[in-house]
Amino acid sequence: MDAHSAIVVVILGLVEGITEFLPISSTGHLILAGSLLGWVSDKAKVFEIAIQSGAILAVMWHYRARIGSVLSGLVASAPAQRSTAWRFAVNVIIGFLPAALLGLLFASAIKAHLFAPVPVALAFIVGALVIFWAEAWQKRSAQHVRIHHVDDMRASDALKVGIAQAFALIPGTSRSGASIIGGMLFGLSRAAATEFSFFLAIPTLLAATVYDLYKHRDLLSLSDVPSFGLGLAVAFVSALIVVRWLLRYVGGHSFVPFAWYRLVFGALVLVTAWGGWVNWSG
Repeated sequence: MDAHSAIVVVILGLVEGITEFLPISSTGHLILAGSLLGWVSDKAKVFEIAIQSGAILAVMWHYRARIGSVLSGLVASAPAQRSTAWRFAVNVIIGFLPAALLGLLFASAIKAHLFAPVPVALAFIVGALVIFWAEAWQKRSAQHVRIHHVDDMRASDALKVGIAQAFALIPGTSRSGASIIGGMLFGLSRAAATEFSFFLAIPTLLAATVYDLYKHRDLLSLSDVPSFGLGLAVAFVSALIVVRWLLRYVGGHSFVPFAWYRLVFGALVLVTAWGGWVNWSG
């Protein structure tokens, strides 16, 4: 790995780590960054999926005590503890299934037609409008919140959030944005929706990473280990910082600033693409 490749890997690792859990779409940003950096080969796309594992590890590290508690609770002797642990685990599985099933059915078609800068920019703008609407709706319907902790979620709540997350199969939508905003619309508090979105990321991103690495294993070799390892490490550190910051942020702030960011950035990409000022190679 030469110096130029190392710089590109670090940039993409930062992009993944910073954007994965913010409602601004990590996939969309990686597509745009890769386009600008000339990182558009099939192996590059596998790399972008693989470094998601860094973000997964960041969430698992942050919630290591909670995950350990759930795992031990699954076999606990106390009925109440065991029931709570199983309900939480089943809810995460239920929330994971819609994106998993739809991803298996439509992932190839989506990658063929939507993994390009202009569709991503359009998704940025549409997502911004959804966030504006959702925030305005929740402000008018504060009494709508009925779930303040993830342990209070029902299976039907998890399924609804999972269906919302499935919209993030469209690049530029944002997995975290879809699941958090969806959760808020379905009665979860902002904090509960954010926390469940983090836990939902673990099986979702892990499955996507393992599936993509297996599917494209013929493209990979031992020489890719340094670049993949560096990208994963950078994504881990930056994602861990963002996760901890976002949990503090949601305590007293809305997602409107992220909507403005999406709107401005998406419009900028469209204007520069249509004006020919930037070569947004798909």
